[in-house]
Amino acid sequence: MREITIAHSPDSDDAFMFYALVNGKVKSDGLKFVNVLSDIETLNRKAFEGVYDVTAISFHAYAYVSDRYVLLPSGSSMGLGYGPILVSKKEFEPRDLKNFLVGVPGTLTSAFLILKIFEPEVKYKVIQFDKIIEAVLNDEVDAGLLIHEGQLTYSDSGLKKIIDFGNWWQRETGLPLPLGGNVVKKELGIELARKISNLLKESVRYAMENRDEALRYALKFARGMDEKLADKFVGMYVNELTLDCGEVGKKAIQLFLDIGYEKGLIPKKVEIKLLST
Repeated sequence: MREITIAHSPDSDDAFMFYALVNGKVKSDGLKFVNVLSDIETLNRKAFEGVYDVTAISFHAYAYVSDRYVLLPSGSSMGLGYGPILVSKKEFEPRDLKNFLVGVPGTLTSAFLILKIFEPEVKYKVIQFDKIIEAVLNDEVDAGLLIHEGQLTYSDSGLKKIIDFGNWWQRETGLPLPLGGNVVKKELGIELARKISNLLKESVRYAMENRDEALRYALKFARGMDEKLADKFVGMYVNELTLDCGEVGKKAIQLFLDIGYEKGLIPKKVEIKLLST
């Protein structure tokens, strides 16, 4: 039995989509999956080294490792009119963003790229994603760029939303905001890559068709969220585009990275090619 390392964030939406794959709910077809959990910025940087066979990755980071990994059509997280949120203790106009210091969850995240696309001159400080709200409250930074569950829980701390970048992106482009996807090492070969891709798709499908079962598992990773809120969060980022991002998703990813390249935020132009299955 061949062992395959598969890495993703310890978040409820990722746990939900990988549930069936790592818990034997879909036939492994002769493969043994070893599950690795780590925050997305760490996974982004591990991808530079080619550490894992299959890994979740920010689309921003994918621009740097497209020579080593191929993008899978299943498992994408895309904001359908919502996405990373900028919050602060005091309200200010988004157009004034360059005057404030922003806490960000990592410079390879898609959240960081959309922030820089919106305001290239923004001043920032890298802070662990789950410490950003605390950093804003303690005046370590003026504003915070929130990903994961912070997008739903920030108001509990009395913080105010300055801008939802997913909403802004959709107004500007008419497309969902591409945040993260899954990639497989090219060196595994096309046949094995296709097998893994099909299994991941079946894992997402199983979770969507057995929602209550998969959600109970995902709740173990729902930091500070009750079942109702976790269900809402999973519903935001596990949808039909997660099952297969298709042409709409591909177009969104391509535009996202093209704009990043045109603005000098990404060093090379990347042609998005999804693994064919």
